[in-house]
Amino acid sequence: MAVLRDVGALLRLRGFRRLLAVRLLSQSADGVYQVALAAYVVFSPERQTSAAAIASAMAVLLLPYSLVGPFAGVLLDRWRRRQVLLYGNVLRAALAGATAVLILAEVPDWLFYLSALSVTAVNRFILACLSAALPHVVADERQLVTANALSPTAGTIAATAGGGLVFVLRLTGWGSDAEVVLVGAGVYLGAALTALGLGRDQLGSRGPIRVRFGAAVAGTARGLREGLRHLSQRRPAALALTAMALMRFCYGALTVMVLMLSRYAWTGDGTEGQTGDENAAAGLSFLGMAVALSGAGYFTAAVVTPWAAGRLGPSGWITACAVAAAVLEPALGLTFAPVPVLTATFFLGFTTQGAKIATDTVIQSTVDFHVKREGGPGGLGSAGV
Repeated sequence: MAVLRDVGALLRLRGFRRLLAVRLLSQSADGVYQVALAAYVVFSPERQTSAAAIASAMAVLLLPYSLVGPFAGVLLDRWRRRQVLLYGNVLRAALAGATAVLILAEVPDWLFYLSALSVTAVNRFILACLSAALPHVVADERQLVTANALSPTAGTIAATAGGGLVFVLRLTGWGSDAEVVLVGAGVYLGAALTALGLGRDQLGSRGPIRVRFGAAVAGTARGLREGLRHLSQRRPAALALTAMALMRFCYGALTVMVLMLSRYAWTGDGTEGQTGDENAAAGLSFLGMAVALSGAGYFTAAVVTPWAAGRLGPSGWITACAVAAAVLEPALGLTFAPVPVLTATFFLGFTTQGAKIATDTVIQSTVDFHVKREGGPGGLGSAGV
């Protein structure tokens, strides 16, 4: 198959292999850290977890993507990208180590969340840098298309595997929450060391760009405003993004629901004869199955979507995914029973990722992108699309 040939050609490129290895290690560490965070906040027997605490943990994981993301390119254009991958992962390893210390010290929640928020904020820079570096380790535009499809999918699988490792470690009784977080710190450090295999200027940097930070941020804000104006004139892209935003909102709400069910409704919490540790282990096992099934749904969507979108069109496939989710999720989820709800997590992962892939296609085919290969202040060449 042509796709397999393209993937094989990519893997023969040393720079691409090294950059992919950095991504896999970095995102697997993300999976370890994020699931360890959830395990500590939600499933620690000594903590009386509330819906507000779970919502706070979700905000810690998601806010940097909304607040830091639009401005990531401004700073990335001022630093060598190889150095961002190196020092960014070293910084995350240090911050993850600090999070482990805070868990052991049982500090106030706000200090713990501040540490976790710092780790996920740096993560936004790393992901943007990985995307921006891709054009500099592939040979031509055809390979770039394949690389853009392969790398994020492989990263998602790595993050799922990292989260799965946490479940295995905790369910087999290995280590405390703090020790598991330290495992994530070690993997972050491995990603940093792997980045050393890339040339200092291999990822397209020409050295620091002499642009005042305030002017660069203001330029980025203007670019966002102009982008929204441009999007308002591209109805298919605007509708696809709106649909995707609504589906992501529902995905987040249902994720919190599964967390709460795993912690309380499915573990026999409060039943005579069961200990807090037993309840936590049972809840973690349910959550682990939910993560695995959702990841399987993501992978299935990556396989099915090219064919389905070819038959229905990208917009038609987004509609089909949304309708399927609207029918299946209430039918399965309103039972609040483990088997139907866990089945729903597979379909939720499948429909959400299928719509996401099709949304990317709609945007790329209807929106005018002015991409500079070397990147510039706030340019798409730096932060990725």
